[in-house]
Parts: sequence; C-alpha cells; structure tokens
Amino acid sequence: MSLYGPEQLAESMRTVRKNTILIADDIPEASYGYRPTPESRSVAETFLHIAAATRHAEQIHVRRLASLESFSLGEHLGPSSKGEIISMLRAEGDRWFEWVEQMPESVLAESVRMPPGSNPAVKSRFEMLLGAKEHEIHHRAQLMVIERLLGIVPHLTRNRQRAAETTASRR
Repeated sequence: MSLYGPEQLAESMRTVRKNTILIADDIPEASYGYRPTPESRSVAETFLHIAAATRHAEQIHVRRLASLESFSLGEHLGPSSKGEIISMLRAEGDRWFEWVEQMPESVLAESVRMPPGSNPAVKSRFEMLLGAKEHEIHHRAQLMVIERLLGIVPHLTRNRQRAAETTASRR
C-alpha cells in the first residue's frame, strides 16, 4: 500500500503552484524587473524559471534518462508580461499535474544516477519529482522575501491576519 503516490504528489503540487500564482498576482507588473541583487534573477525570471523547471523535470522522465550526468537544463526564454507569465505558470502547472497523476508507481520507483558530486548519487524518479515541488517552494520563499522588500504583505500572512481578526471579533 502506497501512502503517498502520484495522485497525492500532484495534489500537493497544485497547492504549491496555486500559492506561487497568488504571489505572481500580488507583485505589480512594474516590479517584475526587480532584482534583490545585481547577480540574482529578476522577479519575472524567477517565475519563468519555476514554470520551466517542471518541463525540465518532465523531460528527464519522459526520455527515461537513467543518468543526469550529461543532462543540461539550459536557459529558458519565455513571455515577459505579468499576464503571460501567470498564464504560463497556470498552463505548465496544469499540464504537469495531469502528467504526474498518470505516472505508474513502477516507473516512479526506478533509480536515476545523479551528476558527479551529488549526494545522494542515486535517486528514485519519485524523489526527483518531489524535488521539483521542493524546488518551487524554495523559489516561492525567495519571492515572498521580495514581496516584503517591495512593501507587499504576502498572501499567507494576510490570510493569517484575517483569521486572527475574525477570531478576535467573535470574542
């Protein structure tokens, strides 16, 4: 019996992407060029990276690569307007979730060699897909810090504040 399989992974990824899109919606388009440091990605580039990361992860599995020793992510160029970026996040997410749900558990259990110097040296395909979700969460955390730098209260904080206000008003 699998306690956490492809359906559960896809559902948890939907939650992650929903929150990513809420952040993308909260940040004004005029701030999409913002970079916290000159060498870091801009807001727009970070969202495009998130959208492209799932496509790269999918290619690793579609091509049934047994090793990532020579796999290159390359650079991803995409839309530049806020609306186009949000549309891409939605479309890539929807396509990704449906694809993950269809993955047979036997395929998810297969081992893949990681590039030299990686720890661990081998991961299951399931671990790699879970890693794609964790990767998006990592970048979403960066974007939430950027929201703060831009003077935006992140949606999760706003939701918590509203809940606290509602609870206080009931007393």
